[in-house]
Amino acid sequence: MTRYANTTYDALEIGMEASMRRLCVADDLYVFAHASGNMNPMHLPDLDGDGDGAPEAVAPSAWLAALISGVFGNCLPGPGTLYRSQSLRFVGRAHPGEELVARVRVTAKGENREVTFDVCVDGPEGRRLVEGEAVVIAPDRAVSVEAGAVPGLTVQRHVHFDRMLERAEHLDPIPTAVVAPEKADALEGALLGRDHTLISPILVGSAALIAQAATEAGLDIAGLEIIDEPDPARAAARAVALVHEGRAKAVMKGHLHTDLLLSAVMKRDGGLRTGRRLSHVFAMDVPGVDHMVFVTDAAINISPDLATKVDIVQNAIDLARALGVEEPKAGILSAVEVVNPNIPSTVDAAALSKMADRGQITGGLVDGPLAMDNAIDLQAAATKGIRSLVAGRADILVAPNLESANMIAKQLTFMAHAEAGGLVIGAMVPVILTSRADDEKARLASCAIAALHAAYGAGR
Repeated sequence: MTRYANTTYDALEIGMEASMRRLCVADDLYVFAHASGNMNPMHLPDLDGDGDGAPEAVAPSAWLAALISGVFGNCLPGPGTLYRSQSLRFVGRAHPGEELVARVRVTAKGENREVTFDVCVDGPEGRRLVEGEAVVIAPDRAVSVEAGAVPGLTVQRHVHFDRMLERAEHLDPIPTAVVAPEKADALEGALLGRDHTLISPILVGSAALIAQAATEAGLDIAGLEIIDEPDPARAAARAVALVHEGRAKAVMKGHLHTDLLLSAVMKRDGGLRTGRRLSHVFAMDVPGVDHMVFVTDAAINISPDLATKVDIVQNAIDLARALGVEEPKAGILSAVEVVNPNIPSTVDAAALSKMADRGQITGGLVDGPLAMDNAIDLQAAATKGIRSLVAGRADILVAPNLESANMIAKQLTFMAHAEAGGLVIGAMVPVILTSRADDEKARLASCAIAALHAAYGAGR
């Protein structure tokens, strides 16, 4: 842990200098906007502030000035320093991705512990951004402080989903049978996917209710194919038939019970079964986590046996690979990280790990049993003495049963502010399950996941 110590007024000498380096990142701009209340779009990474069609993402000048205060507070004079005045000229601009250097140099000492400094901030290749003079009141006694005394910050952004949406929008939209989109929220999800060129919806349900929902919500459904089938069960069966006819490459849940949709999908004769068990995977963008997190199975298999868990793990690995994870790491979760015959999930986890070693699960790394902490945190894994390529690095969290998987996904969503997109894997085509609680980004993410998964399957 870093400790910052000061230089008292009596110990300061003319010519003393100090500097600090800082990589400017997009999160800095968001934090400054919240702290200052300055919502100028010129300073927000994703907004176009001057109407030229491209985001400017200019680091605020006041933020650059704050880098100088960081040198005073941390380095010279250090802890205990207070500002008296500062006069600056802003002669350049900084942007996220640039490394900046703030420098201060003592030029004069005055009465009442006042010290004058030349100050500046330089960008890459010494490009001058800020220059000027500052006067501070230097400390009169030695003080030190640990950096860990200040709480950390996590910016609530969903950069992984942003990148995923950007990738998916370059693909051709996949024709998607949307079952019973007879309420505004269900219809909006399908039209969002259409507007972002992720899916090409075929609306299957009550034509009258679909039209009513569109009118009430002010949605434009002109030009969309609508297959009038008021009965939800028959609408689900008709959507499945569209897949067999080659007209649909995905199925999307609208305003009907999930069981009705999945019963049509899993029907032995005329359904969308393959040789693999269906399972649901949440792809989750958790603020502060540097990779996407996959949680399975939170929606279909209530108490899966070992054979079903094999398919659950394989489905999740396949989806993670479709979304760009080269070698997904699947952590098989339990309450403990050792095999205990009294905890059946630990025995299943050990079996799944060995099956992956023997090639019965392919495309990723599998290890377990792992408790939640040592599956996702390297320090927790090291503390427990776990040596594994998966422990502390898991992309995929495989829960013992539906209840625990659902709890993990909901906790990440409502307590860690994650965004979640869900997909049913293992059928002939991806099945998009959306919820009335989903916001716009979650609905878009589910469509993007389906598009990327369909493209991945077509390329194999």
